[in-house]
Amino acid sequence: MIKRIQIKNFILIDNVTIDLSKGLNVITGETGSGKSILINAIDAVFGAKISKDVIKSGTDKSVIEVTMSINSDLSLLFNEFCIDDLGDEIIISREISLSSSRTRVNGTLVNTEFIKRLRELCLDIHSQHQTYSFVQPAKHIKLLDEYSKDIYGTLLTDYKDIWSKYQDVLSNLKKAENSNQLSQNQIDFLKFQIQEIEDASVEDVNEYDNLQNELSILTNSERLKEYLTGAFWTLSEDDNSILNNMMKVKNFISKASSFDEKLVDVEGSIVEYFDALKDVSYELNSYVSKLEYDETRINEIQERISILDKIKRKYGNTLSDVLNTYNNLLSELEKFETSDAIILKLKQEAEILYNNLIKIATDISKKRMESAKKLSKLVVDVLEKLELPKSKFEILLSPCDLYSEGIDNVEFLISTNISEPVKPLSKVASGGEISRVMLAIKSIFAQHDDIDTVIFDEIDTGISGKASIAVSEKIAELSNYRQVILITHQAIIASKADNHIYVSKSQDDVTTVNIKVLSDKEKISALAELASGQINEKSLDFARSLVQ
Repeated sequence: MIKRIQIKNFILIDNVTIDLSKGLNVITGETGSGKSILINAIDAVFGAKISKDVIKSGTDKSVIEVTMSINSDLSLLFNEFCIDDLGDEIIISREISLSSSRTRVNGTLVNTEFIKRLRELCLDIHSQHQTYSFVQPAKHIKLLDEYSKDIYGTLLTDYKDIWSKYQDVLSNLKKAENSNQLSQNQIDFLKFQIQEIEDASVEDVNEYDNLQNELSILTNSERLKEYLTGAFWTLSEDDNSILNNMMKVKNFISKASSFDEKLVDVEGSIVEYFDALKDVSYELNSYVSKLEYDETRINEIQERISILDKIKRKYGNTLSDVLNTYNNLLSELEKFETSDAIILKLKQEAEILYNNLIKIATDISKKRMESAKKLSKLVVDVLEKLELPKSKFEILLSPCDLYSEGIDNVEFLISTNISEPVKPLSKVASGGEISRVMLAIKSIFAQHDDIDTVIFDEIDTGISGKASIAVSEKIAELSNYRQVILITHQAIIASKADNHIYVSKSQDDVTTVNIKVLSDKEKISALAELASGQINEKSLDFARSLVQ
């Protein structure tokens, strides 16, 4: 239930706080006074799309805050979205600035999905726009299912879950079938690419670099011999070679160590270096002895490098890239070659899910039939109390192809004249009749759902006289077990208010909407003005008679 609304800089409102009560909260005021602004503000807090134009001229942001007491358990919803649970009271605020819009619950920023879910659990707003949607057949199946949810058990939830899976499988099947339409020429080209890489026999990603190095050695073998032979002779073969000179150094240090034993370590280091250089000398001699110009091998390497260059140009900058490309081509080919099996599997899955959907949809359809008869009778009973005593109301179920709601089309049919057969609601009912049908259904639903607050924007459209009295009594009855907020132009309906809110407009230098909760005395005056357009003793007496 909404306890309080605080509005700042919203459309034509400067700053106002309105306390609402249990039962019936009526909003009245002259035509054009801005009565709907209050409903628009509540709608905005609960996630309605809104533009920055609602920000009052001369200000930089609008702020709307709604304080609600909660009768139903919202702990699961709050836990799912990590919102602090304040027990039986929550505060919802929306700030609309020139650049953004933010909604908070209990001080925590929330997203659109959370507000949508919260609205479904707490609030039902019926505006003039919704009156149009109410008569459209697409809305009727949802209304019937909403009424029947306790009768269905988990059937509808199970159906929705399986329907979602079925759509996923159909989507994947379509993709697989589209992929399978690849032409044979493209598949052949894919195989050709794979074969070309396989023919190159790339096994070592370093092969190209190794071959380049080997080719460099073979083509430069004579110069290598020249350089390395020179190094060998300088190191060990000349009379003045490095090894001969190191031996002399070693002998000098050996003699010196007889005078200072600390030089023994130096002598040992010289011996180590001497042995290491002897090994180098041996390796150089061995390397040079094996060097030879091999034209045959050079040709083999050049041919192999040519093959690898060609493969790299087509499939990657390096042999590692070539092998990656090869693996990707294999995977792609595998997909095409196994697509038939995948398509068959997806078709089987789709068939199983379809059969399950048909079975559940058939069960739902039977329960819809039962619920439609029951709801139709209840609506007729309420319509009779709403001064439509000769009305006939039926809910027509017709079979259709499987879709997201099952295998039924649902349409509300009505006749308000005893001599006329029932026809679609959208083609028969007047504005006043649609309002009463809507009120009948809302009042029936209110006894089956946990929604605390129902809001009507001008429920009295197109009615007068006895119909107004009947509507006022039904609204008063509804307000016994739900908080009701409504805008009305009729004194008879407004007289039932537990809380009367009056909206007026002042136009001095700027236009301002003023909102006030009326005292009992002020309520009589407002009813008198609403009934006759002026306040005099006669209209005041009439107003007093309404509230007695």
